[in-house]
Amino acid sequence: MYVQQLYTNCLSEAAYYIESNGECAIIDPLRDVEVYLNLAKERNCTIKYIFETHFHADFVSGHLDLARSSNAPIVYGPQTETSFPVYVAKDGEQFKVGDLTIEVLHTPGHTLESSCYLLKDENGKDHCVFTGDTLFVGDVGRPDLAQGAELSMSDLAGKLYDSLQQKIMPLADDVIVYPAHGPGSSCGKSLGPETSSTIGEQKQMNYALQQPGKEAFIKAVTDGLGAPPKYFPVNARINKEGYNSLDAVLQKGLTALSVDEFKQVSIQPDTIILDTRNASLFTLGFVPGSISIGLEGRFAEWAGALLSFTENIVLVCDAGKEEETIVRLARVGFDKVIGFLNGGFEAWANAGEPIDMIIDVEADELAMDLPHDDNLLVVDVRKETEFADGHVKDAVNLPLGEMTDPGLIANIEDRDNLYVHCAGGYRSVIASSILKKQGFHNLRNVVGGYNKIKEQKIEIVKEKSVLN
Repeated sequence: MYVQQLYTNCLSEAAYYIESNGECAIIDPLRDVEVYLNLAKERNCTIKYIFETHFHADFVSGHLDLARSSNAPIVYGPQTETSFPVYVAKDGEQFKVGDLTIEVLHTPGHTLESSCYLLKDENGKDHCVFTGDTLFVGDVGRPDLAQGAELSMSDLAGKLYDSLQQKIMPLADDVIVYPAHGPGSSCGKSLGPETSSTIGEQKQMNYALQQPGKEAFIKAVTDGLGAPPKYFPVNARINKEGYNSLDAVLQKGLTALSVDEFKQVSIQPDTIILDTRNASLFTLGFVPGSISIGLEGRFAEWAGALLSFTENIVLVCDAGKEEETIVRLARVGFDKVIGFLNGGFEAWANAGEPIDMIIDVEADELAMDLPHDDNLLVVDVRKETEFADGHVKDAVNLPLGEMTDPGLIANIEDRDNLYVHCAGGYRSVIASSILKKQGFHNLRNVVGGYNKIKEQKIEIVKEKSVLN
C-alpha cells in the first residue's frame, strides 16, 4: 500500500494518490494533471479510478483531462448529476485498487453529493479516510455551498451533523484523516495548521465534533461564517458542466504579443491587463490600467475573487512565468487568456510607452503625515475581522475581496489623500492597482502594512461589536 498527499499551498488543496499492486486511484485532482500521470508512470502503475469527493467550489478539478488521458472512470457519490459521463456510486459501495478496498461514505452537508472515501488495507482494516470538505483538521466544511439545493444553510448544517455522527465518528481513533484542504482555505471557517490528522485527534480538538447536540452544532458552524468568495459558484458550475482541455487553454494563452499588438488588444473594452510580477516591482512601474496580482501570494484565489470570467485577459509577466500564470489561472476557471506581452514590462518601457507607478511610503511617513493632513484617509483593505481586531483610528475598511463593488468605492472623494495598507503589503498593492484603474491616483501604498504601522506612535482602536 502506498498513499501520497499532493498538496498545493497557494490553493490550500490536497489531492491524493493511492496505489497497490500496479493499480492506483487519484482523489480530487487539480486541473493540471501531469503530476498524477507522471507519478503513475514513474511507479509503473495504471490509473484505475478518479474519485471526486464533491463538486469543488474553490478550484476546477482535473477529472475530465485525467479521464481523457488515463481512460479511468470518474466516480462521484450519490445524488450527483453532471453534464458529462461519470459513475455515480451507491452509499457503501466498494472499489478494489490492487489489494486495497475503497468504500464510499455518503456524507451530505457541505454539498448534497459530498462523499468521503474509506481506505481499507490488504487485511480489510480501516486505514484512512479521505474526507473531502466534510471534515477538516480542526473544522468542518461550510454548509452554504450546495448549488441549486432548496435547503437553508441550517438545513445543510443539520445534514452535515448527521453525516459526521453516523459515518465519521464511529470510525476507530487510529484511522488517519486526509482532508481536501488545509489552512487558508475558504471552504471552512478556521482550518487548523496541519493537513492530516486522526479520528481520535479530531474527536478531542475539533470544535465542531465536540458540540453536545445537533442544534449546538448548527449554531457553532454557522455563526460568524462570512460570505464565500464570489468565484465559488462559477467553479462549482464548471466542475459540474465541464470545461475546455488545459492544453487548448495553454495554446491560446501562450501567444507572444509585440508591444504594438499588446496595445491593440489591451485597449478593447472587454480586456483585462493582469500583471503578475512581484508587488514590489509593480509599484515601480507598470502598464497604465493594469491590475496587479503577484504570483508570490495566493494568486489564483485573488484572481478568482477580483477578475471577470467573461472578459479576455492579457498578461504582463516575468520572463518564463507565462505558462505558470496561465495554469494557475486555469485552476480557478479562467480560460480566456489570449496572450502575453513579449519581453514583459521592460519591452513596454524600452519602447517609450507611457507608464504608471504607485508611490510606496514607510509606516513612519504615515505617522508623520497623519497629524498634518486634514484630507489624509487611511484605507485598510484587510478583512473585516482583521480590521476589527485593531486598526488606525478613523481608517476606512474596504476589504480587498469587495473592492470591485462600486458602492464601496463611491464613498472616496477626489480630495482624499489615500494611504492604502493591508497586513504585510501584498493585498494593498492589488487594491492600489484597482483604485488606480478606477481613476484614483492620489494614493500611496504603505510598505509592510499594519505589521509596521502598529510599531509606530499611531492611535490604534478595536471594533468590539464585530469581535463579539
